[in-house]
Amino acid sequence: MTGFLIRRLLGIAATLLVICAVTFCIFYLLPSDPATQFCGKDCAPDQIALVRKQMGLDAPLIVQFGHYVLAIFAGRTMGSGQYAVQCNFPCFGYSFQSGRPVWDLMMDRFPTSASLAVGAALLWVFFGLSAGVLSALKKNSWIDRTVMVGTIGAAALPVYFTAMILLYVVVTVLGLIPYPRYIAFSEDPVGWLRNLILPWITLALASAAIYARMTRSSVIETLAEPYVRTARAKGLPERRVVAKHGLRPALTPVVTMLGMDLGSLLAGAMITESLFGLPGVGKLFADSLSKSDQPVVMGITLLASFFIVSSNLVVDLVYAWIDPRARLS
Repeated sequence: MTGFLIRRLLGIAATLLVICAVTFCIFYLLPSDPATQFCGKDCAPDQIALVRKQMGLDAPLIVQFGHYVLAIFAGRTMGSGQYAVQCNFPCFGYSFQSGRPVWDLMMDRFPTSASLAVGAALLWVFFGLSAGVLSALKKNSWIDRTVMVGTIGAAALPVYFTAMILLYVVVTVLGLIPYPRYIAFSEDPVGWLRNLILPWITLALASAAIYARMTRSSVIETLAEPYVRTARAKGLPERRVVAKHGLRPALTPVVTMLGMDLGSLLAGAMITESLFGLPGVGKLFADSLSKSDQPVVMGITLLASFFIVSSNLVVDLVYAWIDPRARLS
């Protein structure tokens, strides 16, 4: 197990390094000049040249990349002389628009994205698994057909369409809750819940439908395995056969997908956050991308990559607990 963890951690580090290099090269090849963006369009050419030197943009690309990677782990002094600024660990640079450290900007927005991701994941896992297991146990019945038709319809709805319908019906027509705005859980738990329920439903609806169909197929396949028939032949109660011998191994593909989805959501659900005006990492990414704020876009890209590759490692470890066959292999 120790060797496996070491290999996977080294793989994660190598993957993040490659993603960082590719992202860095893409921004380097863009026609927009970071020095011009940082200094402003009204700066004279000599001022832009001075800014380029202070930002280290006059150095070779490989040197700039080395400084960027090293700053993430050890911090960095940016600029020189009276313009020198200490960027503490972990240093992703400074935003061209606000002048604030990129790490601080992302961490200010992360609680919103984490609240949105975890709440939506709990909803779609609960309803998706419940509907999938029920459909599998009632295979080819009217319940199975109803659930599957409903999941097809839910999966076909775009996120922005679901969000607009929910806002119009729940907020405008029924007036059950005010227009969503993010409130920290520590400030008002009830307000936090009321303002996130619509974004949670928006994100969870399509995902729950996909999870339900996946769970149904996996459970049906697992219940047909020889060891399940053996468990039934021993006289074990059907509930125990389904829960212990059928459901747990069937959750393997579901856990894989959950790890990927949750890793992506923790880095920000860009469309949902933008539609509901939630100040999360996804909305920060959309705003920074529209303004060509390169340091922020690069920082969020690396943050998203970290969550996704880390979730793969967590999924592999969870396999051994869910499916005994993974432990044997």
